[in-house]
Amino acid sequence: MFKRTTAAVPAPAEPAKTAPARRGFVSRAMNAVRSLIQSAAVNRLTGDWGTQPQPADWIVNKHQRALVARSREQLFNNDYFKAYVRLCVQNVVGPFGLVFQSKARTAGGKADKKAKAAVERAVRDWSKAKNCDVAGKLSWRGFQKHCVRGAATDGEFMLRKYVGRKFGKYGFQLQVLDPVRCPVDYDLAGMSNGGFIRHGIEFDQFGKPVAYHFVQPAANRSSDAYSYAGRWFTRIPAEEIIHGYLPEIAGQKRGLPWLSTGLFRLKQMGAFEDAAIVNARVGAAKLGVIKFAEGKGPDCNDLGDEDEMPEISGEPGDFLVLPNGADLDKFDPTYPSGEFAVFMKQCLRSIAAGGGVSYHTLAQDLENVNFSSIRQGTLDEREHFKELQEWLVEELAEPVFEGFFEQAMLRGLVINDNGNPLPASKAVQFEDHEFQGRRWEWIDPNADMKAAQGRKNNLLASPGELIRESGRDPTVVFQEIADDIKAMEEAGIPKEYIQLAFGVKITEPATDTPDEESTNGP
Repeated sequence: MFKRTTAAVPAPAEPAKTAPARRGFVSRAMNAVRSLIQSAAVNRLTGDWGTQPQPADWIVNKHQRALVARSREQLFNNDYFKAYVRLCVQNVVGPFGLVFQSKARTAGGKADKKAKAAVERAVRDWSKAKNCDVAGKLSWRGFQKHCVRGAATDGEFMLRKYVGRKFGKYGFQLQVLDPVRCPVDYDLAGMSNGGFIRHGIEFDQFGKPVAYHFVQPAANRSSDAYSYAGRWFTRIPAEEIIHGYLPEIAGQKRGLPWLSTGLFRLKQMGAFEDAAIVNARVGAAKLGVIKFAEGKGPDCNDLGDEDEMPEISGEPGDFLVLPNGADLDKFDPTYPSGEFAVFMKQCLRSIAAGGGVSYHTLAQDLENVNFSSIRQGTLDEREHFKELQEWLVEELAEPVFEGFFEQAMLRGLVINDNGNPLPASKAVQFEDHEFQGRRWEWIDPNADMKAAQGRKNNLLASPGELIRESGRDPTVVFQEIADDIKAMEEAGIPKEYIQLAFGVKITEPATDTPDEESTNGP
């Protein structure tokens, strides 16, 4: 019949072992998720940490006025804040400001040296205070310094452009405006043209600035001023205003002081330092307090107007006798102690990090600093200042040059070497230009110079690029070199010495030596 067979049941397979690398990856992923959960949790440790994102308009409206007021106060009362502003001005603007370099070209696209010289000469002339400032006080470099100082302190700067015959030789001048006069609390929605006013700035329906509204004092109230909510305003078209700031959030329309996050520390550090100084002075005086035993000494309640508590003064070598029942208790405050400097240093590190500068530069503290650390910190700091230079070019220099160059060309004030003005019809050929920010000395001159030479020799950089990195115009440098060589030749200096002056090594000419056969003979 049928034979029953029993199939062998396979043994359960052993669980596969997870590779250590896989376990490590999962562990790191879980840690990342755990960190996210902890950062987003709402508990007793995060109860004062907001969970609702705030728009830029709300942040500016709520905090900008107080931050500007406190920032200005610190500028006049805090040495470290003043040092930070000075560092920004020195490194962004520098001793010569943004250097203008014309790139004028001919119709064929070649460099036009004569037109280049004419444009740069006109820019230098306009840069004088009497030509560029409607008040006749600030030079072009002075405007740059003011704008950087204002941006660091107030978070923004505002200038007004004036165009017309009565505004200087070139018909184009600037005026400094206080951004506080454009109130951040002046908001108006639902205007008839579809626009709106936010933080004192009028925008169209697409968010493009249309006009700026400035509070007008009664003494200077103009005929075009208008009143709204008890205040008088003057409306200035946006094309007349240069408004520069560093936006940090999408939709931000006004700037915030660059050290906003460090203002609280700066204020408390200043008060802390003042208290420590007073405490040290009191401790240095070595004061003493007379303490009476119980039942001894005068009763304060029985003292009349003419009665005084006993005072003891001593001279060197005197032996003092205390009143009956009195004991001298020394008052000797020991603060500031050793942790004072460590605490101040840590606070300044945080402030320097937020301001984009190195601690040793802000605090002027070179103690325990080696070359490598100070070099790395300085390089990072300089990159930050290069970014601010480009920001200043975009927000200030380019709009100003555009307005100046148009008026100068139309008035025939860009004059060639032959005394003839450049034709306004060819302004497009002559308007090409660039602004060069200041550069700094080599940190390690020998090493950095060798590195630059290696980049040039390996075709990684051109001589012109290296010259621009030093903050100079290659065209000017090349012309100076050519002039020096020509002057040396006219003075009768031999060519070999001229080459030595420019670093060219002179090799001795090879001399023919007789071969061994002619020397030794047959």
